[in-house]
Amino acid sequence: MMAIGFCFVGPVVGSWYRILDWLIPGNTKVVAVKKVILDQGCFAPCFLGCFLAVTGATNGLSVQDNWSKIQQDYMDALITNYCIWPPVQIANFYFVPLQHRLAVVQCVAIVWNCYLSWKANRM
Repeated sequence: MMAIGFCFVGPVVGSWYRILDWLIPGNTKVVAVKKVILDQGCFAPCFLGCFLAVTGATNGLSVQDNWSKIQQDYMDALITNYCIWPPVQIANFYFVPLQHRLAVVQCVAIVWNCYLSWKANRM
């Protein structure tokens, strides 16, 4: 999980926040809501699928087993994502400067990653 965090999650999420800030500049309440809609509507579903695929591959699953695992876990993980991340991201996009957003997310991600690790490693 640490290697996935350093090599995949950190670079992808950090780049996403820069792109999101470029696409929707500002830090008003309306801007924060727009960013969360784009983040949770577009990025989160794609990123979660990629994360589960990368985790399965690093766990040595075959392509077929990995695909089955993604199909088994994806919807439950996405629903859980929608329970946790929208309120965090509203606060993050509204109150936190761009250069500190990844750090805020990583604090919450400690709990989220424990959940994802449990989900990804459960057979």
